[in-house]
Amino acid sequence: MQYKIVDGPAETAIVVLDGKLDYSAAGQIEMPMSVLAGSKKGLIIDLSALTFLASIGIRHLVTAAKAIQRKGGRIVLLRPTASIAEVLATSGVTELIPVVQSDIEARTAIGLAG
Repeated sequence: MQYKIVDGPAETAIVVLDGKLDYSAAGQIEMPMSVLAGSKKGLIIDLSALTFLASIGIRHLVTAAKAIQRKGGRIVLLRPTASIAEVLATSGVTELIPVVQSDIEARTAIGLAG
């Protein structure tokens, strides 16, 4: 799996996940997600290129969301594929983290104007 982090304005960032977020790949994003959760108030996680999401990956997303929400911030999941969206809904993640389909929706959800 590959990931890219792009810093945004006003203590925000976009994280692009590409490939399989399985047990072996989860170690790659654990520390960067923890750092982002501690330093940012808004995160957009772009899942459009994610092809597989294991439970350990879900754990990292939920942990980051809870950390950001505790300090009044927001996290949003952007454009998951149909299979990833099903995993997120079935696991209950969508009740904690909003899922959106456009960049504008994502920016609005984390408190950035259009």
